[in-house]
Order: sequence, then C-alpha cells, then structure tokens
Amino acid sequence: MNDYAPRIERAFAEVPPEESYCISRVEGEIPSFVRGSYYLNGPARFARGEMRYRHWLDGDGMICALRFEGGRAHFTSRFVRSAKLVAEEEAGRPVFRTFGTAFEGDALKRRSALESPVNVSVFPYRGSLLAFGEQGLPYELDPLTLETRGEFNFGGALNEVSPFAAHPKFDRATGEMFNFGVSFSQAEPYLNLYRFGQQSELIYRKRLRLGYACTVHDFGLSQSYAVFYLSPYILRMEAMVREGRTLMDALSWEPSRGSRLLVALRETGEALATISVGGRYCLHLINCFEREGLLNVDVLELDRPVYDQYQTIPDLFTNVCEGRPVRFVIDVESQELVSVCEIDYRLAPDFPSVNPWQLARPYTDFWMLGISATGRRGRKFFDQLVHGNWQDARVQGVYQTPSLQYLCGEPIFIADPYDENGGAVICQIFDAARDAHAFAVFRAFDVASGPVALLRLDHPVQLGFHASFNPA
Repeated sequence: MNDYAPRIERAFAEVPPEESYCISRVEGEIPSFVRGSYYLNGPARFARGEMRYRHWLDGDGMICALRFEGGRAHFTSRFVRSAKLVAEEEAGRPVFRTFGTAFEGDALKRRSALESPVNVSVFPYRGSLLAFGEQGLPYELDPLTLETRGEFNFGGALNEVSPFAAHPKFDRATGEMFNFGVSFSQAEPYLNLYRFGQQSELIYRKRLRLGYACTVHDFGLSQSYAVFYLSPYILRMEAMVREGRTLMDALSWEPSRGSRLLVALRETGEALATISVGGRYCLHLINCFEREGLLNVDVLELDRPVYDQYQTIPDLFTNVCEGRPVRFVIDVESQELVSVCEIDYRLAPDFPSVNPWQLARPYTDFWMLGISATGRRGRKFFDQLVHGNWQDARVQGVYQTPSLQYLCGEPIFIADPYDENGGAVICQIFDAARDAHAFAVFRAFDVASGPVALLRLDHPVQLGFHASFNPA
C-alpha cells in the first residue's frame, strides 16, 4: 500500500506536555487586527501503560490556546481533566472502553455509554470556556489558565447522562445557545433539541422522534429553524453494551434507508418538516440561512461515513471517499426541495468554517481542509486549505502544503474590523520532516499565497479537531 502521509506517525508518538510560554519564533508578521484568544481541542494521549488506542477519537482531550496581543502570541496547553482522565490517572492504567478500543475488563459509564474523553470542540461561553466531547456534558475551563473547573450542567438542568453533542450553535445577537443529543434506544430513538437563554438557563428540551438510531454529529441553525442531516449510519447500542464491542464496531452504514433533512422550529423546538435528500453521509454542516422565503442548508456531503478512516492510528484515511460542498434550497412550507447546488471540490473536504458573525445569516465564503491524495489507496492526511465561495459556486483558492507537511484543526476565520473584505484564517501545521509544530496565519481571501505568519512551537502538540476564536 502506498504512503501519502510519510512520517505522520510522529504526530501520534508522544504525549504533548502541558505548558505556557510566549512564542518567540514567529516567521512573517501577525496581522495587527488579530487580537484575542484562539482555542483548539483535540485528542492528545494515545497510549496508557502497555495499551495503545486504535482510533483517532480515543485520545484524551487537550486544549491549546493562543492569545494574541500587540503582534505577539502566548501559547498554553492543558489536558481536560475529565472523569475518564482522572480515574485512569488514579488507577495508573486504562479503565474505560473508548470509541475504537476495547480491552478485557473495560468499563462503561453507568454500564451503558462511553465515558467521554472531551476531545472534540471548545467554545468561549459567558466569560468562561466550555470543552465538549461527542456525547456527554461539557467541561468548564478557566479561559486563561485552561484549568478544569468541572462538568457544566447548566444550573442543574442537565445531568451526567443527558445526551449532549459537541457542536453547539451560538446566536451572537440573542446570546442563546442551541445544542442536541441523540438517545440511541433501539425501540424508540429520538433526538433531544436544547435551547438555552442568555444566563445559560434551559428554555426548552424537545424530544424529536427518529425512524432509527442514526448517529448525528453536527447540525445547522438559521434565524427560524434548526436543521439536522440524518444519515443512515446506525448505532446498535446492544452490540456495545451486551456484546462488548467498541462503538466503532457497533455502527453500520445502511444507505438503502436514504438520508433526510429534519427541520424544527427554532422558537419552540417542534419538528416541522422532513425532506429526502438522497443517500449520502454528512458529518459536518457549513451554515444555514433564510432568503426570499426559502431555507438554504449548506453541508459537506461524503459518499459514505468517515469514522472507519480514523483507525488504525497512525495509518489514517487509507481509503477515504470523495465528498463535496452541497447547498440544499428548501421550501419549508410545502416541504419541497427546490434546488441542489454542488461545488466541484471532491478531495474529502472536512472541518468547514465561516465568519462566526455570519452564522445563521446569508453569507458567501467558507474555508475547509482537504486531502489531495483522495481516490488513491494508502495512508494520507489533510494537506490542503481551501477557500470556497457560494456566489460563484466554486473554489476560490487552495493552499497546498509542501511535502511532509500536514494541516489539522478547523480553519478559523478572524474578521478585520477595518476592512470588510479582509480577514485572516488560523490553521495548525505539522512539519513531519522536522517533527515540528506550528500555527499558521493566512490572508483569508488569498490562502493560496501561503501563510503570512508562522508561529513555531517549542514542543509537540496534538493534531486538533475543532477550534474557536474570542476577539479581544
């Protein structure tokens, strides 16, 4: 088998240290308007004792922070002290089964779910910081030191078994948070939709029935609707709980069931429409908005699920499928799919990002990562930063990394307050040739020209998943 990601194993070989320091090695110049804090979450520990984890989602979550001020940057990294991490550190051995790794005597949370490693996303929230895992309550962190304060249960409105996903949506105009979580009952699966007010109080929790126990990782929010792409990627909880399988092994892809968009009213949480959209898979949505009475739902559609490509570490994406950005235009009242538009970029796109001030609003530009060797069998990794544009329905620019360099982490847009046509994008870079890690700053609307600033780190960090930015 060919190797299109030589030396990528170096990124998974070490446990990154917890540290805090001013970054002294900056190549180029950080744009003056980049002020505030960038946060990145991702799995950082892939071995404990003699056992090595198999799946990219298995590792314990670590938060990295970059604080920008006066053209300089300060770096901090710290593990989220989840219940899983604390218990395993006290035991001196692995305790809990993970997404892709099972072992003799492993434990489940309350014998029915995974104990979250809290390794997917991180968001500023009401003067604090929340770190999220795939299913479970977020953890509250100190936004400066990244010290873990404990589980965040929204004033007691939720408990430790409340299903809660890693992709909350925030309305900057109202201060509200929306999120969801799936209850994977074989007999009566349903999706929980949550709405929280400005003071983190629970406004509602609605249970929306699902036809089958499909996994849902992300959702979209427009000014009036919450939108879920329901792919027929089925989780059979009995296989995990009673048969001792990993969650990965309890999943099955059943495309003959078809895929659907579930639309709920944002104000009340009530289900409003279900629209068939073919038989593809969606891990991440890009954005949703309404215009001229129609709902626009922008997603990254893949030919099939991607979680099986996250193993076995470090040999990832060996047979990753094609995908593409897709816009569905829906008449919600008639429940009709009015039109479908695709952008011709098929290289396994993932980690889409938009200007956060344009979430749930009309927009044109977005950014994502891609894998240039898609379609060729063999180990590979993200090596393209892509700028897409819906106005022309095309890719506006692509940054291709040099050989032995890889990209990771959601590319985060930072607006230039002095230029509405300007902005920057931050993305993580791993230089496998030098075993060196850095964060790169690009001109948002000219990513193909390469980084304008490269912030080189003193020590290794994890390859991250999702990121966010809190302006100063």
